Order: sequence, then C-alpha cells, then structure tokens
Amino acid sequence: MALSRRAFIGRSLVAAAGLTVADWLWLGQDGAIGTAIAQTTPSVPEIFKVPPLPYAYDALQPTIDRETMEFHHDKHHAAYVKNLNTAIAPYPDLHQKSIEELISNLDALPADIRTAVRNNGGGHDNHSLFWAGMGPNAGGQPTGAIGRAITDTFGSFEALQTAFNQAGAKRFGSGWAWLVLDRQGKLAVTSTANQDSPRMDGQTPLLGNDVWEHAYYLNYRNRRDEYLKQWWNVVNWPVINQRYEAAKA
Repeated sequence: MALSRRAFIGRSLVAAAGLTVADWLWLGQDGAIGTAIAQTTPSVPEIFKVPPLPYAYDALQPTIDRETMEFHHDKHHAAYVKNLNTAIAPYPDLHQKSIEELISNLDALPADIRTAVRNNGGGHDNHSLFWAGMGPNAGGQPTGAIGRAITDTFGSFEALQTAFNQAGAKRFGSGWAWLVLDRQGKLAVTSTANQDSPRMDGQTPLLGNDVWEHAYYLNYRNRRDEYLKQWWNVVNWPVINQRYEAAKA
C-alpha cells in the first residue's frame, strides 16, 4: 500500500531523528511525529542553529514544492542540528568550532561522538549549502569566474550538467551530487553517501544537490533523473561563483 505524502515524510523524519519504524507506528504515525521527537530528545543547548531559508517555502515551485521545502528544512534539517548539538554538548571545547572544522577532521573528535558528528554535522553543513545555493528566478548559464572555470574544466556547461546528473543518478541509496574544488584546486564532480561531506576528503563543496528521496519524492516519486534535470532551474549561480572565488582566494 502506497504511503500518503505526510506519512512518507513522517517515516523519513523518524529515520533522521533516530527513531525506529516500530516507534513511529506505536506513536501514532505521522500525526504524532512532532510529539514523538519532543518526547525522545532531551533539551540541549543551541550550539548550532538551522539557518532560515533565504526565500519563501513556495519560491522554488514548480521545481521544488512548498510541502517538501517545509518538511525538508523545518524537520529534517532541524533533526540533524538537534542531534549534532546533543552529540557535542558534553564537550565544551568543541562548542566554539565551526561546522567546517568539526567535519573536516573527524579523527580529532572523541570516538564516542565521531559517527554522530559525521552524520548530523555533515547533514547540517550539506543542507546549509543546499538552501543558499538555490533561489527563485535563478538557473541559466553560470557566469563570472565559475563560468569560465566550468568551460575550461569540462568543455561546456552542458558537459558539467551531464557529469553531475550522472553522479546523482548513480548514487545508490541516499546521498549527494557535488561540484567541488579538489585538493589540487581544480573543479571536479563527485558524489557522497548519506550525509558525508566533500570536506571529509579535503575538498571544498561549491554546489550540491540532495538526492535523498525526501528531497524530491513528493513531486517526482521515483524519477530521480527528472528531479536532477529540473533542479538546474533553481541553481543560484552568483552564490556559487562567490564560493568559488572565496575558495580560490
């Protein structure tokens, strides 16, 4: 039996919050998700916070619908931030570190929180980049330094799109497709599993697309390839260019 839209998001949210499907069913399914998370997650200091969207929830329609944006930003991203804060709360020396510092050197973290920071810190950083890398009235051809670098590296913008879309389509299960600046300072297309970040491999993420099902399922169902194709219509190239110039500097 097919899941309802809210039930699908609820089950995905339960996974992000660390509950089991049995917990979800016992707690009354999607109608009790907010209560379930509140009851199972203790109050923790707000060391990191979910950044507000730089546009309205419906601003990216029809590429990304309002309901997906609401749940993705307010629930999924919020769960990663809360879990991250919970993990590092017992370690005051970590509270002043940036998210980039935390996830770029996981081996330096206490062993008991390393996986939690990898998953939830990666989720926080990835999503923060994701929201800011999109916008209404966006898309089109990249210009400026990033546009020139794309042409020099890939031959054309269309060649980049093909490589990027293939990376996202071939990612088995959940993960991300990325345009990064690699260790040699060159543009490259890559993909990471789950909420892993390119920073964990010494790369600088410039442009990322979330290919977890909760990012596209309500609009596109299982047609990830169509989501990847349409997503270019909301890429905010001025922001991506700023990231590129900052990374090169």
